[in-house]
Amino acid sequence: MSEQRKLRKHGKHGKHGTYRHPLTWWGAVGRGDRQLFDAVARRHWPGADRVLPRLGRAANHGVLWGAVAVGLGAFGSAPARRAALRGAASLALASATINTVGKWSVRRPRPLLEGVPTVRRLTVQPTTTSFPSGHSASAFAFATGLALEHPGLGVAVLPVAAAVAFSRVYTGVHYPSDVLAGAGLGVAAALVVRRLARDAEQARGASGGERAAVGAPALPDGAGLVVVVNTEAGASAGASPDVVRAVLPRAEVVECTGEELTEALASAAGRATVLGVCGGDGTVNAAAGAALRAG
Repeated sequence: MSEQRKLRKHGKHGKHGTYRHPLTWWGAVGRGDRQLFDAVARRHWPGADRVLPRLGRAANHGVLWGAVAVGLGAFGSAPARRAALRGAASLALASATINTVGKWSVRRPRPLLEGVPTVRRLTVQPTTTSFPSGHSASAFAFATGLALEHPGLGVAVLPVAAAVAFSRVYTGVHYPSDVLAGAGLGVAAALVVRRLARDAEQARGASGGERAAVGAPALPDGAGLVVVVNTEAGASAGASPDVVRAVLPRAEVVECTGEELTEALASAAGRATVLGVCGGDGTVNAAAGAALRAG
């Protein structure tokens, strides 16, 4: 019997009816995944049975990372607050991607808990699909976002993120490849958020978003210029009407008191090519308003 006929006869279930993965890379990954999963289940780390399940529960729904972000926002420096915001934004993007695309694109069942010690198992088992790990994605998204903005904080948080990711294998709710894929997605989310933040900063700093500056027209000897001088403003003492007339002989100079200022400015703005003003801050603000109203 040819080799092809043997394969057709035995099919995917082999001689004894046990399932065998097809000879594909995904089948090899699945076998390797289960072997690593079983190795972790057999291995005992002193103290881990108490710490890792609790750490994983603390990270449910991003609560652990939200608490870190709130703490940095309340008590941290300005750079720490920016880093916390960047980390939170990265976590939000990673979580949205995992829950809308990741979990539904690869319908991988959760691992069987055979061999996982009862003391490690979660009281309430997850009901969503296994690939990728949302806890790992959130942990590495927050830690990477933090590290990209504030490396010192990132060094402190990354080991905690790694422990949260490992806890998902240790407690038997994820395969190792689920965790690696989730961590990779988290890092990618943080890099995307950094790129978006840089683009936004460059857009704010680039010219073209604001109104273009309009150059003042040439006014030979002040022709077309109307200067309103508030005689009661102390700031106009250095620029008296006589000085303006001497420098700009063709300019119109209007002297007024504070009570007359609003009416004088409105009248001057209506007929001036360029409106000038001598006075304090209040006078300048009033002139700006009059110029805007006059168009």
